[in-house]
Amino acid sequence: MQTLVIDHPLVTHKLTALRDVSTETATFRRLADELVTLLAYEATREVRVQPVTVRTPLGDAAGVKIGNPPPLIVPVLRAGIGMLDGMIRLLPMADVGFVGLVRDEESLVASIYGDRIPADLTGRETFVLDPMLATGGTLQTVIGMLVERGAATVTAVSLLAAPEGIARLEKAFGEQAGPPVRVVTAAVDERLDEHGYIYPGLGDAGDRLFGEV
Repeated sequence: MQTLVIDHPLVTHKLTALRDVSTETATFRRLADELVTLLAYEATREVRVQPVTVRTPLGDAAGVKIGNPPPLIVPVLRAGIGMLDGMIRLLPMADVGFVGLVRDEESLVASIYGDRIPADLTGRETFVLDPMLATGGTLQTVIGMLVERGAATVTAVSLLAAPEGIARLEKAFGEQAGPPVRVVTAAVDERLDEHGYIYPGLGDAGDRLFGEV
């Protein structure tokens, strides 16, 4: 498994503003959207393409287009929805599936309550959107689903990650003979706190994107 931490001034600048407790919801949403687009640029660096020739006003030019089958983007409900626009901006031809998981705040175990992912993902490049890679339980579950259904590659895009979550995914997918698994994130923070939240983190991404419900 590969972990890619994006080291870029714009990424760090926007992440710093997201961390700030005084950043209001509307601004938080905009910054998250912008940050996801920057992360998506790196996450799609190895996306499958096929050669094409197009006609310019002056002549023929060789180029490429995104290959078939189209990529599948999978936001994890609910917080992953806040990342979808930023990702789809770069991959407008992609299909979109959804997975709903809820984490028990005592056991920290995630359980599935919604699954709108194709049963057959043979040959599909997939991108999972989850703002916080904390304990790693949610992403391990979703990545496992995609691998079992035949995904060619799985790339998880997170705003922030914790060492514990990365270690869990490494243990689950680092040695396997299955498809390549990657994590793309803006930063790896210090640790998880006693409640399973990333420290210093940015708080609950879902609440900051959509409000407490």
